[in-house]
Amino acid sequence: MAIIDTGAALHAAHRDNHTHRDVNGGWLRPAVFGAMDGLVSNLALMTGVAGGAVGQQAIVLTGLAGLAAGAFSMAAGEYTSVASQRELVQAELEVERRQLRTHPRAEEAELAQLYETRGVEPRLAGEVARQLSRDPERALEIHAREELGVDPGELPSPLVAAVSSFGSFALGALLPVLPYLLGATALWPAVLLALAGLFVSGAVVSRVTARTWWYSGLRQLALGGAAAGVTYALGALFGTAVG
Repeated sequence: MAIIDTGAALHAAHRDNHTHRDVNGGWLRPAVFGAMDGLVSNLALMTGVAGGAVGQQAIVLTGLAGLAAGAFSMAAGEYTSVASQRELVQAELEVERRQLRTHPRAEEAELAQLYETRGVEPRLAGEVARQLSRDPERALEIHAREELGVDPGELPSPLVAAVSSFGSFALGALLPVLPYLLGATALWPAVLLALAGLFVSGAVVSRVTARTWWYSGLRQLALGGAAAGVTYALGALFGTAVG
C-alpha cells in the first residue's frame, strides 16, 4: 500500500486552488468605466436630443459626435492621469534609490524596524533586513512595497489605459447609434439595445466582483435607464421652451 504524504497533498491542493485574480492591471478599470460611460452618456445624449423633437439625422449625428468626442476625451484623460501617477511614483522611487545609495545602514535599520513592528523577533528582523539589503535593486523593491505600496516592476501603462479606455468607450457608445446605422427610424430600438448592453455590461462586471450577475446587471440597467429618462424629459422641456 502506498503511503500518502498528507502534508504534501494539502500543500499541492492549496497551491492549485488558492489563486487570485489580477487586481492591479492597468486595463481593467478604464475598460470597464469606458464601456459604461460610453453606453450611459451617449444613450442619455441621444435621448435628450430626441426629446427635443428633432429629426433622425440630428439624432444620428449627435450619437456619432458623442462617440468620437467621448472616446478621445476618455483616452486623453486616462493617459494623463495614469502617466502623472506613474511619474509621481517614479520620482518617489528615485528618492528611495538615492537614500539606499547614500544611507544604506539607515535604510537597513528602517527595514528591520518595520519587520519588528509586524511581530518579527528583533534579531531575526535585523538578519532578514541585512540579507535583503545586499542587492540594491532588491532592496528598492522591498522598500517600495513596504513604504509606498507599489511594485516598481508592475506600474500601470498610460498607453494601455488610454487604448483600453478609447476602445471600450467607443464600443459602448456605438450601441445606441447602431440601430439607426442599420436602418431604424425610431428611437425605441436604440434605447432597447443600449439598455440590454447596460445589463450585459453590469453582468460581466460581476465576474470580477463579489456581486451576483443579475444584481450587477439590474443596477447598471436602472442607472442607465434613469439617466436616459431624465435627459429625455429635459430635452422635451427645453425643446418646447426653445421652440
